[in-house]
Amino acid sequence: MSKPFEIVREFEVGSPPEDVFAAVTTGTAGWLFPMEFEPRVGGAAGFGGTLTAWDPPHRVTARTESPDGVHGQTLNQLDELIEPREGGGSWVRYVHSGIFVDDWDNQYDGADRHTDFYLHTLRQYLAHFNRRPVVFAAADGPAAAGAPDALERAARALGLPGDAAPGTTVEADLPGAGRVPAVLDYRDAYFIGLRTGDAMYRVFGRHHFGATVGLAVHDFAPGADAARNTAAAAVWLARAYS
Repeated sequence: MSKPFEIVREFEVGSPPEDVFAAVTTGTAGWLFPMEFEPRVGGAAGFGGTLTAWDPPHRVTARTESPDGVHGQTLNQLDELIEPREGGGSWVRYVHSGIFVDDWDNQYDGADRHTDFYLHTLRQYLAHFNRRPVVFAAADGPAAAGAPDALERAARALGLPGDAAPGTTVEADLPGAGRVPAVLDYRDAYFIGLRTGDAMYRVFGRHHFGATVGLAVHDFAPGADAARNTAAAAVWLARAYS
């Protein structure tokens, strides 16, 4: 049964509105996944959407209507409001809303938890990689990556100590990079985030939501190659779940 949803987050960042607006429009590959916007009201947005608000550097709203329920939704809208803070930085209000076609509880839970991880990665991007050229790559794990312990297996494949807490530096086995020092910037029962000096690695525990563990790489290194990173991510996942 179709049912509307709304996910709202408000937070502050140390970056000015101009940088935040750039990150959520032209810089999405650095923290989310690549999206393109035609910079005007009525312009094209990602996934067949339309921009219903375009007011740099303060607001952008993208709305996608899918009467056939593509991707389990008939309506999807992202609205981001950005305001300057006295003394510097920005206040951001992020609203993801729409209509899920079915399996509402599971879809909402997945979208809600992904929101926290994505917005954390946005803040990491602004703090450490702002406006740097980036190459995005992603891959999904095999069927075995849908098992109940799939994220724990990913953590073991990364070489993470069981007691490693967010904010600590660890030695991690990263796709395409080998064993290198990395900051464990996020870790809970659903997601793992690792950051090196040139990249962010995001592990998504989508087995909780009926899919398989996924891996995304935001690579800011000079000469980064999307095809090479995608292949490395696929190989890493295959080995982790062999």
